[in-house]
Amino acid sequence: MTRTDTSLIGALLDRRYRVDSLLARGGMSAVYRGVDTRLDRPVAIKVMDRQFADDRSFVERFEREARSAARLHHPHVVAVHDQGVDSPGGSEPAPDGEGSSRAFLIMELVDGGTLRDLMDDQGPLDLHLALSVIEPVLAALSAAHAAGLVHRDVKPENVLIGRSGGTGSGVVKVGDFGLVRAMASAGTTSSSVILGTVAYLSPEQVTTGSTGARGDVYSAGILLYEMLTGQAPYTGDTAISVAYRHVNDDVPAPSTVRPGIPPAVDSLVLRATRRDPQSRPADAAAFLAEVNRIRTELGIEPVPVPVPAAAEAQTVTAVPAMPADPEATTVTPAVAPVAIPDAERTVPAFAPVARRPEQPGPRGTMALSRAEAGLPPAEPTAPAQRAQQGGAPPQPPTKNTRSADQPRRSNRWIALWVVVGLLLVGGIGTGIWWFNGGRWVTVPDVAGLQESAAETAIREAQLVPTISRERHNSAPIGTVIRSDPGTGAEVLIDEAVTLVVSAGRPTVPAVEPGTPPEQAEQAIREAQLEPRRDPNADAFSADVPEGTVLSLSPNPGTPANIGDSVTIGLSKGPPPTPVPDVTGQSKDDAFKALTDAGFEPFEAGAEFSEDVPAGSVIRTDPGAGTTGEQRVGVYLSNAVEVPMVLGRSLEDAVKILGEAGLEPDVKGGGEGRGNRRFSFVVDQDPSPGTKVKQGSKVKIRTIP
Repeated sequence: MTRTDTSLIGALLDRRYRVDSLLARGGMSAVYRGVDTRLDRPVAIKVMDRQFADDRSFVERFEREARSAARLHHPHVVAVHDQGVDSPGGSEPAPDGEGSSRAFLIMELVDGGTLRDLMDDQGPLDLHLALSVIEPVLAALSAAHAAGLVHRDVKPENVLIGRSGGTGSGVVKVGDFGLVRAMASAGTTSSSVILGTVAYLSPEQVTTGSTGARGDVYSAGILLYEMLTGQAPYTGDTAISVAYRHVNDDVPAPSTVRPGIPPAVDSLVLRATRRDPQSRPADAAAFLAEVNRIRTELGIEPVPVPVPAAAEAQTVTAVPAMPADPEATTVTPAVAPVAIPDAERTVPAFAPVARRPEQPGPRGTMALSRAEAGLPPAEPTAPAQRAQQGGAPPQPPTKNTRSADQPRRSNRWIALWVVVGLLLVGGIGTGIWWFNGGRWVTVPDVAGLQESAAETAIREAQLVPTISRERHNSAPIGTVIRSDPGTGAEVLIDEAVTLVVSAGRPTVPAVEPGTPPEQAEQAIREAQLEPRRDPNADAFSADVPEGTVLSLSPNPGTPANIGDSVTIGLSKGPPPTPVPDVTGQSKDDAFKALTDAGFEPFEAGAEFSEDVPAGSVIRTDPGAGTTGEQRVGVYLSNAVEVPMVLGRSLEDAVKILGEAGLEPDVKGGGEGRGNRRFSFVVDQDPSPGTKVKQGSKVKIRTIP
């Protein structure tokens, strides 16, 4: 099968998988859309180039890839369903020379596009969307790491976004796990190759050619940086310049490219992309836990991931882009880093075969020659060789020319080789110094210094200061409490060091009356104080709505220590109306006054009072001036006012006192003779106008 071979279209592999249309092509394999005729489901079919399929060592390597990938069962991993070898003679590869065998891999078909398509559509992604993409990517990688596998080639082209049922959002899947191998054998990778794509290589992949779970974390950190900023952190005219920057430079904070990114997200990206593998999260699961923690701290909600616009418009079926190697990888010599190709290209891990046209552009695959890798060409040893290199064959020198030119030419070569030797020795010495401690510095002791002085000390130590503030009970405002990493820690040159600066003691926040209690409690906690509710602090207020904050104790603005309590008093609303004083009023007048004040009066009984006329109000229950009750009992006076009977006939006096409810007590001769009409009252006790109880006796004296 060649690059222009279309003979597979319509073919039935292994009497089961029908090949329908070409989706993507790499240097050693191609991916087709197909159908599993046995299960009647669409699949993606990765077919190995015939040139390599007849080589048993390559077929075995291809089958190992399938077995490794098939071990992963995760909703965010492109599934591998089957693998096999299709040949006219059976399931085994055809003998060498026949060139008819086809090794193939059956994968899940994902309709949609890649993360690269999404970034091309939208540019830098919103923080909510970037975290919503990186989480399923890390979930897929954590499943691989838990299974003892390493991806080695995390990049936007290997992150697929497919349609999710009938919803408008997409599902994120990580594809091309052809690079993964058991981590136990990760150290056995040949020292002459580097696996991966140069724009996303971890420093250890460049320097040693080996990597592990922390290498995937580094690549995922670069991926998150690119989503947030719209560009990779390292660019260069050549791949070697990009690779050297991975080794020698620290990834900058995303906010330096796109202001407004929260410091916590900056710190997350910087931790994931530190050059020292031990300073990164241990694996994708640890990285994912940090992402979830920061999402919670910042209150960032997940958002649906859109399917790339190009995929929506064209209904493109996306599968991982297939590089030149069956392990879907960029492979370059590790001994001579200059052999790394263009920033995102790939070359095979074996001796280059005859060159074939490749996909144009920075992400196409290629076979890299010695000259393209940047290695110095071998010195020509014969005229024919020099002619092949584009130069004219030298003319045989004359005797005089030889004697004049030979020493000069020899001196030039000697000088050139001396310079090359000095540069080589200097480079080796610098490299040894760099990798054996020259790139590490010690964090100075800055605790207790003023902020500006501490920043100067950090810069003088070839580190980058960043500021974080927190309250402190004793450290004066503006002084450094501690640093992170701490004093004496060994860190890389130009690494960020956070200076934790004192913001002074907390103060009781200014909470306005009428503030909802929940907001007041939040403000108090943000000041690192402890809110406390006390019903005894609640009070009536005609101005502050009921149930809202009326007062704080201590008062707002009062300095406090971290963790001190602040008591919240709530308003009980307007104070209730007191019972009006209706003592001495008539029943009707008293009932009207109480009703107008909002109470419900009722007659509670009668009582005697020397001071209140009969039928008037003696008291109320509850009493005048009290609050809290709606119904008010009214007690009326039952006192009788002694009428005037002096000068009256005994007969009239008895009648008047009886009508008043009093009992006459007659003293004198008139009563005894039975002639009341002609007896007159000359004295009475109690005197007229005195208030007495009903039925009381009134003494009267008569004459004759």
